[in-house]
Amino acid sequence: MPAARPDLDVSGRPLRLRDVDLDTFLHPRTIAVIGASESARKPNGAMTRKFKAWSEKNGARMLPVHPQYETVFGLPCYASLADIPADVEIDLAIVLTGKAVDTYEEVVKRGAKFAVIFAAGFSETGDAGAALEARLDTLVRANDVRLLGPNTNLNAFEDFDDTLTGPAIALITQSGHQGRPVFQGQEIGIRLSHWAPTGNEVDLEFADFCRYFAEQPEVGVVAAYIEGFKDGRTLMLAADHAAKLGKPIVIVKVGRTEEGASMAQSHTGHLTGSDAVTSAVFRQFGVTRVDGLDELLEVSAAFARTKPPKGDGVCVYAISGGTGAHMADMAAAAGLRLPQLSAKTQRTLHDGLIPAYLRVSNPVDCGGPPVMTPAGRQILDAIVADPKVHIVICPITGALETMSAPLVRDLIAVSETTDKPIFVVWGSPVGTEPAYRDTLLHSKLPVFRTFANCVTAVRAYLDWHGFRARHTSPFDTAPISALPAAKKARALLADLAPGDALSEWQSKQVLKAYGIKTSNDVLCDSAAGAVRAAQQLGLPVVMKVSSPDLLHKSDAGLVRVGVASAKEVRATYEDLLAKARRANRQARIEGVLVSEMVTGGVETLVGVSHDDLFGPVVTVGLGGVFVEVLGDVVSRVPPFDRDEAERMVHELKGFRLLEGVRGAKPSDIDALIDTIMKVQRLAMDLAGDVRELDVNPLVVRPRGAVALDALVVKR
Repeated sequence: MPAARPDLDVSGRPLRLRDVDLDTFLHPRTIAVIGASESARKPNGAMTRKFKAWSEKNGARMLPVHPQYETVFGLPCYASLADIPADVEIDLAIVLTGKAVDTYEEVVKRGAKFAVIFAAGFSETGDAGAALEARLDTLVRANDVRLLGPNTNLNAFEDFDDTLTGPAIALITQSGHQGRPVFQGQEIGIRLSHWAPTGNEVDLEFADFCRYFAEQPEVGVVAAYIEGFKDGRTLMLAADHAAKLGKPIVIVKVGRTEEGASMAQSHTGHLTGSDAVTSAVFRQFGVTRVDGLDELLEVSAAFARTKPPKGDGVCVYAISGGTGAHMADMAAAAGLRLPQLSAKTQRTLHDGLIPAYLRVSNPVDCGGPPVMTPAGRQILDAIVADPKVHIVICPITGALETMSAPLVRDLIAVSETTDKPIFVVWGSPVGTEPAYRDTLLHSKLPVFRTFANCVTAVRAYLDWHGFRARHTSPFDTAPISALPAAKKARALLADLAPGDALSEWQSKQVLKAYGIKTSNDVLCDSAAGAVRAAQQLGLPVVMKVSSPDLLHKSDAGLVRVGVASAKEVRATYEDLLAKARRANRQARIEGVLVSEMVTGGVETLVGVSHDDLFGPVVTVGLGGVFVEVLGDVVSRVPPFDRDEAERMVHELKGFRLLEGVRGAKPSDIDALIDTIMKVQRLAMDLAGDVRELDVNPLVVRPRGAVALDALVVKR
């Protein structure tokens, strides 16, 4: 039997999610409500009433706790938790008191399995609240009572509509109010099975609930409103777990802007992390990111109501040429493929079903009247039968009942004969029409109120299924011990203070230890030595000052390219040292680096940064001045495989430069990918040692890639 893998990778981050018995939390048999009240004027009264009703419906026993009451809602009330008989096992303790942390201490002493702290006033309020939350965190770490909150709601115990069928949405939110529009989706026939309001996530977090929800057979998709993740690695593990189980995740993640990030910090006290890195992780693990709560509901419902596609051919069918053109334009702009229908299908459509002067190639325009006749159903049957069509989008605008009602009935009937998804847009702003309210909403079709949400959903649907088809878990093969190269690198970093940098010469030694090819360089401490080095390397050469204190050498005039003679080498050596001393009289100067001239190829960069939420982040982009002017960079968070590194490269806006343009030879993309993978390994091995790594430029030539400059900064 093979030995079990360790729980941590080489960077010290977890390789698996923790086990939490959320069945007991979500289906408690005994519930202690501390601070219970009958008062209709206080939140405590509403919460107590809510749990009494929930307990009665779900066969649980509620135990009110309050020192001033003998009964609450007709139930015996205990003065304190300690007064509850010792033989009564408490599954869930609801803390409704003002001094919530003190009460949680009592819960710990009594030994409940789970607790919920409803109260706010923690890290979202400032330093004093953060100190209170830190005290709570210490208590949680020291015991086995799992905690939801603080600063949360009790939405996990809502009254879900159990008459709805089909795969359900499971919801995770860090704001109860922001989850309400998704919960209300039940009123228009969208099934919801769970709702976890995680609040400040001192203990139970997004990843715990995401894992549990993905494992439930009735759940088709996990939807979330997130202000900040507690831990980047657990987010990655949860998304990876959901992908293995075939459960999509759709998320609204605030914090795209400085304003949004600031508000998120004040609301839940989370580190929002770098939004660009979060988006990169979402791409890496197939998470669909949407902006609005309407998108969250409709895109999630579309995932729940569709089966995997058999291709990516989209057909737009409308009763108006203008409507079809509009939708087709938006679909094509989103990168959706609209193939021409087969000649056979077009002949069928024009053979008595649709007038010959109307377009039927894709989009298909029936003109309107045919939907009021048996031809309406025949048109849909012909479109769905076309082998080039894998998805149908039907936008309905205007909502004339004489046309929309039979069209909706035919769409539903045809959908029951095929696995090809049919996405329907009901564009009427009224929303009370019988065809929509009484017919369409009671179907299992993905339904949208806007063209944009529909296009977003189709794009997300295709992207996610493409992701899942290729996805393999990077955690199964993540390194758990460092390479011997790490010892060499740490020796170079040993004498540095945090935040200090290695010189270019030393930084390149770190790269070489990890098998990354660098330019041929000679570090010289005399003009004569520089001349010998230049003659050895072959003139012309590049000359530059090597110093850990002079990092932006080009800006300070400390780099000279194309030094072509021995006389020029001598003069350049003295000139560079003089400029270096003028630039920083205290700078530690190792000497002058004499380097081979590398010509041709495309300048790229590969780097490592440290994100507070995710740890090491690997970035690739166009190098040299392009990175500052264009900002064309793509990031991923380790661990990732070679295929993911290849996708990074292909995501660059300037990827065509690597393919070769205007007669230039194609660059060695495999060599670039090799470098990315080696840098990733360096980033993981040295996660506790390296804060930043910059390989810029990394010149990718027709054969091979070579690092011309490098910078390593110590954590």
